[in-house]
Amino acid sequence: MLDATPPNDAMLLDAYSRAVTAAVERAGPAVVHVATRAARGGGTGSGVVVSGDGLVLTNHHVAAEAEQLVVTTVEGRSHVARLVGTDAETDLALLRMEADHGLAVAELGDSGALKVGQLAVAIGNPLGFSFTVTAGVVSALGRTLPGRGGRPIEDLVQTDAALNPGNSGGALVDSAGRVIGISTAIIAGAQGLCFAVAADTARLVLGHLVRFGRVRRAQLGLAGQREDIPRRLARAHGLAQASGVLVAGVQPGTPAARAGLEAGDLVVSIGGHPATGVDSLLRWLTGERVGQVTEVAFLRRGDLRRVTIVPAERA
Repeated sequence: MLDATPPNDAMLLDAYSRAVTAAVERAGPAVVHVATRAARGGGTGSGVVVSGDGLVLTNHHVAAEAEQLVVTTVEGRSHVARLVGTDAETDLALLRMEADHGLAVAELGDSGALKVGQLAVAIGNPLGFSFTVTAGVVSALGRTLPGRGGRPIEDLVQTDAALNPGNSGGALVDSAGRVIGISTAIIAGAQGLCFAVAADTARLVLGHLVRFGRVRRAQLGLAGQREDIPRRLARAHGLAQASGVLVAGVQPGTPAARAGLEAGDLVVSIGGHPATGVDSLLRWLTGERVGQVTEVAFLRRGDLRRVTIVPAERA
């Protein structure tokens, strides 16, 4: 007699369930609830413990205007926290909570190695429901959204793992429980359009906030997004990378404008380092690059061109 239930379906479901539960067991204890109190009322969000001495990554829009911050762990222990620093451009903030030892700590993963379609698990505290887990996939990479400070938030990870108010600052993790993004935004009225700040960006911002309390940046004066390099052009010019930064616009009077960059150019390297996306470009444009003459290589109408550029400090 034939079995009416296909065995492969059951096996796949078990494998999927094991992957999600394993990711949650590894990363979940490091996701915390963040309660804020400010002059215009209070709010709640989520955060991710990134060091054993109480450093917590969350969103700028969760913590920036708070007069009081209280962080509560999965076990229900509450700790007063203070704001170490904040960065509106990436919608990230860093807190330090007054906690004893024994905190669970999340591992920041490599968002540059993400693939569209891979498993993504969101952990946070949406709408007052503490420690909520949703699962989906990485829907797209290199997304850009308008930021609250007027500048766009770039190189976001898009996912269909459901996020709601209160998830902000929580963790988006891969199947190994590594944090691949810090949940930041949803598209109101849409379904399955949710976004997280890429882990590589979070790691960079974390380092700056610990050292300076702010993020020092150089700027070129261009807006862009990650774009695949056509294979024929990559072969023709000996480019090992698969993607670059497509210039969407250039601001007048900026280093990019003075260097002659134009909308439609595909930047492939800066200072000899591959520019595989906006995230890699931003990682290179640290405060130390201000005033430093460097070379930018880019593709324009199929030709590989090179210009010198002098990054300026971002106001």
